[in-house]
Amino acid sequence: MKRHVELKNTQREIYYFRLRLALGIVFVAVLLFVLLTRFVYLQVVQHSHFQTLAENNRISIVPIVPNRGLILDRNGVVLAHNYSGYTLEITPSKVPDLEATINQLAELVDIQPKDRKRFKKLQAESHNFESLSIRNRLSDEEVARFAAQSYRFPGVEIKARLFREYPYNEQTSHLIGYIGRINQADKDQLEEDEDVAANYRGSDYIGKTGLEQSYEKELHGTTGIEQMEVDAGGRGVRVLSRTPPASGNDLVLSIDAKLQEIADNAFGDFRGALVAIDPNNGEVLAFISRPGYDSNLFIDGIDEDTWNELNNSPDTPMVNRALNGAYPPGSTFKPYMALAALTLGKRQPEQTIYDPGYFNFGGHIFHDDKKGGHGSVNMYKSIVESCDTYYYMLANDMGIDNIANFMRQFGFGQRTGIDIEGESEGVLPSQEWKKKRFKRPDQQKWYPGETISIGIGQGYNAYTPIQLAQAVATLANNGVMYRPHLVRHITDARSGEKTQIEPKPLPLRTIPLKQEDIDVIKRAMVGVNKEGTGARAFAGAEYVSAGKTGTAQVYSLKGEKYTEGHVKQELRDHALFIAFAPAEQPKIALAILVENGGFGAQTAAPIARKAFDYYLLGKIPAPVADAGNTGTKHD
Repeated sequence: MKRHVELKNTQREIYYFRLRLALGIVFVAVLLFVLLTRFVYLQVVQHSHFQTLAENNRISIVPIVPNRGLILDRNGVVLAHNYSGYTLEITPSKVPDLEATINQLAELVDIQPKDRKRFKKLQAESHNFESLSIRNRLSDEEVARFAAQSYRFPGVEIKARLFREYPYNEQTSHLIGYIGRINQADKDQLEEDEDVAANYRGSDYIGKTGLEQSYEKELHGTTGIEQMEVDAGGRGVRVLSRTPPASGNDLVLSIDAKLQEIADNAFGDFRGALVAIDPNNGEVLAFISRPGYDSNLFIDGIDEDTWNELNNSPDTPMVNRALNGAYPPGSTFKPYMALAALTLGKRQPEQTIYDPGYFNFGGHIFHDDKKGGHGSVNMYKSIVESCDTYYYMLANDMGIDNIANFMRQFGFGQRTGIDIEGESEGVLPSQEWKKKRFKRPDQQKWYPGETISIGIGQGYNAYTPIQLAQAVATLANNGVMYRPHLVRHITDARSGEKTQIEPKPLPLRTIPLKQEDIDVIKRAMVGVNKEGTGARAFAGAEYVSAGKTGTAQVYSLKGEKYTEGHVKQELRDHALFIAFAPAEQPKIALAILVENGGFGAQTAAPIARKAFDYYLLGKIPAPVADAGNTGTKHD
């Protein structure tokens, strides 16, 4: 019995052993099948995919940044160009102790406190893995010193870069603008279009203001690609293929660089703006906003101290006065008022009014500049002698909406569409404008007395220098208006083909005016420069010019007499001047604003004379003389 039980137990153990062995074999077989299946999947089905990944591990795709296009004036003078140089760059994520590394680098390379501040600013704006410049434009000696010690500085390297340079510096800063490092806002905008984003891989800079911003797509070029075989350490072994970059296109401007320089220097120490236009096609010949700033400061990333100095300056150099500054036009508004009167039948050229030196409107006295008045005044005399009383009466007779509707045709209170971003609209006052401008019903109502000061270019009137320039260019061109534009044509970097930018369409519009009415205004504006308020500035000129001086009030003296020498500089009136020449066949028209310059005849008109003398005669004028303070007001 015992033997039988033992035999039975042995058989049971053998059975379970065989069962476990069979299960083990099945399990191993299943595992082998899974491994084999996975092997087939990876080696056969996914062969091409993993071959590509392997190639990618072996091949590095390096973007090649293109040369940025040049910016030149109408005569081929370079206003923005590139040059190559070396930068010392740090990748923060690869540096264990950033501050210690910078201190050690300073023993080899000159690193100033402003370089450290700029680096920290860049670091705050960038990702930790991006390469950031701690010093630009290294000398050959500095490059050699670092190269000999480079093994001590992981995450630090010398790179060859292209740098942008603006030779005319402050004189073209508001015109050309500047490029700066691509920040997160720029990246977000670029990533809205995948093709555009791909074209900026490897690029560190983008146009920020001026023409550099407006024509960024043309100037940037097309990024190239270099496929490079690398070893296990990521070091390049050999170049496998290369698609070269295509340089950006060149911009050829309508600007005359010499005219720009002469006109800018003519301002002396005054702030202000000047825009000169060819009235026959809208080409901008000079575009000045003073003071300017050094555009070159922004390329590497401006340091905080310099940025604060620019922004906190009382002269506000960062403000583009020609494009954004809105000022009362003063008496430069009068020729358009006179033309409106002729067009609307409110006045005839020889019709006269008597000026006692003031205009009484409902018991409120509006004073004329000339004590005792101008006596009997017709339209010609009203412009030549700049009689305020004539235009007080005219504005009252015309009404605010008639004035606004006529002036709108000349572009007042509207953006001109010039090819720089950020243009201001200005203010062309009307009843409709006031209703939109103010909230309270009593503020929204237009009062007849408000119309009176509008007639002499004061009150709510506020226009930009570019609007004034477009308006006088349109008047010079007998009512045919062109859009002001700065870029004459774009030169393709590959083919050399030139693409004209403007004017299109030809023209922007033609104002319905009678030629005899225009001729009346032009004769009077010629009289301004022959015998009127502009005569002194244009004495002895070898050409006939037409103009109108203006003075825009900055500060109310509450009934006191304005004496320039007794008023602080920042409270003095703005000086304005509009003009065109030659009067019989205009080639240039301009608008000038001199902030706190006093009288237009004294400070603004002499600037126009120097600009005209150069552009029409090729004369290089002498520096602006100090006209002094006469204490006598004359537009």
